[in-house]
Amino acid sequence: MRLLHTMLRVGDLDRAIDFYTRVLGMTLLRRKDYPGGQFTLAFVGYDTEDKAAVIELTYNWGVAEYERGTAYGHIALEVDDIYATVEAVAAQGGKVLRPAGPMSHGTTVIAFIEDPDGYPIEFIQKGTAGWVGTAS
Repeated sequence: MRLLHTMLRVGDLDRAIDFYTRVLGMTLLRRKDYPGGQFTLAFVGYDTEDKAAVIELTYNWGVAEYERGTAYGHIALEVDDIYATVEAVAAQGGKVLRPAGPMSHGTTVIAFIEDPDGYPIEFIQKGTAGWVGTAS
């Protein structure tokens, strides 16, 4: 088995695709309308779906907003330079929830931003997460 994708419901598909591609540097891999179900799916990612997990953006026609609830946490992305990445996101109008810096109870360097639909995204500085590469 392998992880294929994470699905997020979005209120404006074009806005979401723009954020994930232009601001976060992902590629739009595919997009398809499903008129019978009145929804559109778009898949974005850093690699092709046969090589890496991706994000499925689901737009249910006519629904502009969702309640995210308290169970959802965040998506995490490893970045090479967390400070430059957060600065670039902010310069493009992205909302920074937590500036880059070490965790209060560890050495992992993290930051949090928010996508246009309010979903938190965590950046983790490459090489600072003690657990990366330690699973057997």
